[in-house]
Amino acid sequence: MRWEKAVADGLASGVCHAFGIFDTTLCGIQEAGMSPSDYLWLPEREDACGACRKAASLIDSRWPRSMRSEDARVSVARRL
Repeated sequence: MRWEKAVADGLASGVCHAFGIFDTTLCGIQEAGMSPSDYLWLPEREDACGACRKAASLIDSRWPRSMRSEDARVSVARRL
C-alpha cells in the first residue's frame, strides 16, 4: 500500500493521514485546501492514522494484485 501524505493547515500534528479525494483524508477528515504531498504515506509508520490504514487496506485489497506491489503508488490529480 502506497498512498500520498495529506497536507493541510488544519490537520493535527503527530498523526500522518493518507490523502483521499476532494480535500478529504482516507479516514474522512475534510479541510479546505488539502492536497497530496510529494511524500508517501506509509501505513507501517508509527504515526500513521489507524483509520486511514484500515481504509487504505480495504481499498488496496480491491486492486489487481499487479497494482499492489511495493512500487505501486496510488495518486489522484495533483493540484498546481
